[in-house]
Amino acid sequence: MEFDALLAAAEAILFASAEPVAPDRLARALGVDPGAAEKLITLLSDAYDAAGRGLRVARVGGGYSISTRPEYADSVRAFVSAQKKRQLTQALLETLAIVAYRQPVTKAEIEEIRGVNADHAVNKLMEYGLVVEKGRLDAPYKPLLFGTSDEFLRYFGFSGLDALPALTDDEESLLLAAEREAEGISPESREIRQGKIH
Repeated sequence: MEFDALLAAAEAILFASAEPVAPDRLARALGVDPGAAEKLITLLSDAYDAAGRGLRVARVGGGYSISTRPEYADSVRAFVSAQKKRQLTQALLETLAIVAYRQPVTKAEIEEIRGVNADHAVNKLMEYGLVVEKGRLDAPYKPLLFGTSDEFLRYFGFSGLDALPALTDDEESLLLAAEREAEGISPESREIRQGKIH
């Protein structure tokens, strides 16, 4: 392996490891001697320092890891705190899945599929920016339609809605069964699938 490739591989290993990587383990992974692994770590550390990056190579115990620089601790802490507030519960994930795979949908349709009130879940997903209003259904009372947002795509790393993972046969069957049951209860489900929206 060429030197630049070795350096890049060392960086990838340090970044991917959940725990500090000892030089001898890095050496074995790269097929080099421990001295060469130490040199790669030093060069990688120097490169981060010279570039003034927000990351650094930190020595932790007998190993090394890539971590954020202490001077950016407040910014990282604020970001992590905000992310924790946006953790998705099972109820939110189930609601989000229905919206993602069956959009545009009304709150009533979500409730019929899940069998529980969807007010809290939909409101929380909108607060997180993962779900947005997509217009109104052309039906009595003009109920709101909901769909996923660009933030949803960013949050889960999808390039577009066509990149959503395919449902398993069981998941598809469950959704279709729930929809058939809902169709007997609410005309809104039929209206959505017939495209009568504006």
